[in-house]
Amino acid sequence: MSNEVILSKTYELLKETITTVNKFPRSFKFTLADRIQNLLSDILEQLIEAFYTAKNFKVGILQRVNISLEQLRYYYRLSFELGLYNSVKYNLFAEKVNEIGRMTGGWIKSLKR
Repeated sequence: MSNEVILSKTYELLKETITTVNKFPRSFKFTLADRIQNLLSDILEQLIEAFYTAKNFKVGILQRVNISLEQLRYYYRLSFELGLYNSVKYNLFAEKVNEIGRMTGGWIKSLKR
């Protein structure tokens, strides 16, 4: 699978996340919603950086992406547990984050060969 696909999937997740977190109550909009949106934007930026960086620097960037994805998982779960969206939306987010994580791991493995 092309590494461009991971960028596309992350971009689509960011779009969907923005529309979801914009519906958060005001009390969560400037804390949890901003944190989720910024973290996912950072992940997209790191993936773009990895895409255009020399091969010997990509692994470090992609390892940071993996850490950021794990942090994002916790924020999505927290939002769900606070009742900010339903289980269908949570499962969708979890599935997409896991897919991006698998793709990132595959990219790292391909670089280590």
